[in-house]
Amino acid sequence: MKLEAVDFNAPDAAERFVESLRSTGFGVLKNHPISQDLVSSVYENWQGFFDSEEKMQYRFKPETQDGLFPAEVSEVAKGHKKRDIKEFFHYYPWGQCPDDLREQLQGYYDEANGLAKILLGWVEAHSPENVSSLYSQSLSSMVDCSEQTLLRVLHYPPMKGDEDPGAIRAAAHEDINLLTILPAANEPGLQVLGKDGEWLDVPCDFGYLIVNIGDMLQEASGGYFPSTTHRVVNPEGADMTKSRISLPLFLHPKPEVVLSERYTANSYLMERLRELGLI
Repeated sequence: MKLEAVDFNAPDAAERFVESLRSTGFGVLKNHPISQDLVSSVYENWQGFFDSEEKMQYRFKPETQDGLFPAEVSEVAKGHKKRDIKEFFHYYPWGQCPDDLREQLQGYYDEANGLAKILLGWVEAHSPENVSSLYSQSLSSMVDCSEQTLLRVLHYPPMKGDEDPGAIRAAAHEDINLLTILPAANEPGLQVLGKDGEWLDVPCDFGYLIVNIGDMLQEASGGYFPSTTHRVVNPEGADMTKSRISLPLFLHPKPEVVLSERYTANSYLMERLRELGLI
């Protein structure tokens, strides 16, 4: 399996992108419309936030799941026992956020959401008829005016050497949502599990945009679009002293959207949050 970047502006971009999603669970885009200057600035500003003591003023609210999730309450990936080595901030437009960071982060949220809706349109346009017939409504309408779409600012701190044996920055997992939109992080480490059982490094050239399928799209498509297992591995050597900042947007449907005969978007989300130990 090989992940190749698709030029967002190419005439066959939609077809090639969806084929990549179908065959690997991931798509990589270059020359996309999200501002790289904006992404760089977000990384820099939020590194400052995570390095500060101020961050603890924004500790998450269990009932709304917005705010800072410190390292001691980080996720335990489904099927794993060790907590991931990370901390993160959950941003929703209606949720808490430092005043001096909100405008910029909302700007990125809006840009990424706009692109995500285009990509959902690509997925729907290139879904076979027997698959698109399973969608309870158009994919793009599932997320229209959704207050559940989540922007997570992830911070993987430098390694100190005293980490819990067997713990890594993000253990192997699948995402919950429809699609995840992720600009290349400021450090490598993201890997995807291939169909051959081997781990493959995801291209991390700055300026690339990584898109992967979540479990909700897999559920809604009857398994046609696979939610692919991925992880973030620990750095080695000199890279152990470096932080890693990542900025995934998790595209979530409105709670009442029917994914399948088994689940609505809300029932699926609540089940997974319980499995992760976040509620």
